[in-house]
Amino acid sequence: MAAKEKTLEDAFHETLKDVFYAEKQSVRALGKAAKSAQADELRKLFELHREESSNQVERLTQIFEILGKPARGKTCEAAQGLTAEMDDDLEEFGSGPAGDAVLIGCAQALEHYEIARYGTLKSWATQLGLQDAAKLLDETLEEEKRTDDLLSQVAEQIANPKGSGEAAGKAAKG
Repeated sequence: MAAKEKTLEDAFHETLKDVFYAEKQSVRALGKAAKSAQADELRKLFELHREESSNQVERLTQIFEILGKPARGKTCEAAQGLTAEMDDDLEEFGSGPAGDAVLIGCAQALEHYEIARYGTLKSWATQLGLQDAAKLLDETLEEEKRTDDLLSQVAEQIANPKGSGEAAGKAAKG
């Protein structure tokens, strides 16, 4: 007996489960990042986005309701890998400007993954005529993009200049 051909609806549902899991992982990772961040501005940004991410999980739950499906995630290997990398980097770099810099890099990697997923899901929701879902996904997509921009700004203002200053000082001495 031939397997049932998968549809865009199936792809949408499977990807929704993937990003649901990833967003829950993100909430946990942002909590760790906030505790580890040395710069107050970075810590506040992680705390703010952790709260946003919790709201994003709620939006995803609403989308599952729109579909008439239970809100369940499926293991997202990408999110697991990115959060494991953050744990490794925290252990290796610890506190200080370099630690904050790697935290920002890891957070942005996770943001970029989420931006890609939410953009895809929004497009598919539109194609499937799921306008309410598309609106919820767009709201989250815009938050993720804004957070990515803010992380870049913090990196330029706090982490990178300190790291660059250290490197410049060492180069002048060497």
